[in-house]
Order: sequence, then structure tokens, then C-alpha cells
Amino acid sequence: MQVGTSSEMLFGHNSNVQAGGTTYHVQTEDRGTTNALIDTTVYFNGRVLHRRTNNYFDLLPLSPHREQALKQRLDEQHRAVVEELRTGALHLALPREEKAAPASAKPATASATGVLSLELLNAKTWLTGKRALLQIAVRNEAHQAVGNATVIARVDGAAEATQFSAKTGDFGHAQFEFDMPRLAGAEPALVIEASKGNARGHLRFQLRSKPRVPSAS
Repeated sequence: MQVGTSSEMLFGHNSNVQAGGTTYHVQTEDRGTTNALIDTTVYFNGRVLHRRTNNYFDLLPLSPHREQALKQRLDEQHRAVVEELRTGALHLALPREEKAAPASAKPATASATGVLSLELLNAKTWLTGKRALLQIAVRNEAHQAVGNATVIARVDGAAEATQFSAKTGDFGHAQFEFDMPRLAGAEPALVIEASKGNARGHLRFQLRSKPRVPSAS
């Protein structure tokens, strides 16, 4: 009789928010049970303007029911920050040089510092057995597809270091397919990073290893 493991992933959120003629990027992540933090960061042109962090020590140790409660808290925190930006309840001062930029200034080029938004398009079906299929969309702060961006995927906490790389096409999409490595670390995570010029973006999804119910032998 053997006991296997399956991986469950808690998702973060990435949103581009228009407020007062300015586009902000809002990212919310679960920092894992070691830190037990839900972390929301607001970026403008790659700079951190605001951070909101709440702990969830009261939900530890996580169970399937508590994981749902954690996901709900993460969703609500992300939604609250987005709504506060849109309504003006959360007012953020832009960097001085951004305020002083003349109206005739040229738009930022692809190589300018900025934040890329990543989305896992098949978030609910990316893992079938031990086979992973990642379909990634990369967009800029104007929510436009970013072609020819470098996308890297890796599994932190794997027994053997593995990393995969691909380029996005004209529609800003990249795809990876690989066998999931054996998890050995205390806080394994799927990490997806994208870059083009000086623009960067990343997603980090915590992986949960849970024992399956043993089958009768």
C-alpha cells in the first residue's frame, strides 16, 4: 500500500487599474505558510507605491476548508485595493519626475522600466496527473500583448533544479509542457517570470502537497 502526493495551488492576482488617467498594476500573493502573509503591492512604472499585508496565522495549519477561507481573504484583499484605487479612496502620490514630465514627452518604449502582467490562462487545468501544461499571457501596463518577451518557469523546492524558457508570440502568449518534478522543499512553489528590456513581471503560486487516501491493497 503506497501513499502518493498531489499538488494544490493557491492563486495570486494581477490587475491593471485605470484611475484618474493613470494606470496602476496591482499584484496580490500568498507568501506561503512559513510567513502566513497575504501581500498586495501597487506598482506604477515598476515602482512600488503602496503595500498592504495581512497575516493568516489564525488559519494554520491549513486544511481544505481553511484553504478556501484563505483564498477568499486573498480575493477580498485584492478586490478592496483595486476598488479603492478606482474610487479614489486610496490616493497615491506619483514620483516627482512623472508629475513633471511634459505633455509632449514620448511614450515609453518596450525597453523602459515597467511592470509586465502575467496570467496563467489555464489556471484550473494546468496540471493533469504529473504532466504540467502552462499557457501564459504577457501584457504591459496598458494591457497590450507583449511579443518577443522571455518567459521562464521553474519549480522552487523541487528535488532537482529545473527551469524552462520560451518566447511570447505576436499575441503575447507562451506555452510550456513538462513533467512535474518531485517536491522536496518545505514551501514548494511554481514561479513564472517574464522580461522584455527592463520591464519585468512574475507570478508565484504556492504548491501544497497533500496525502491521498490510500487505496486498499
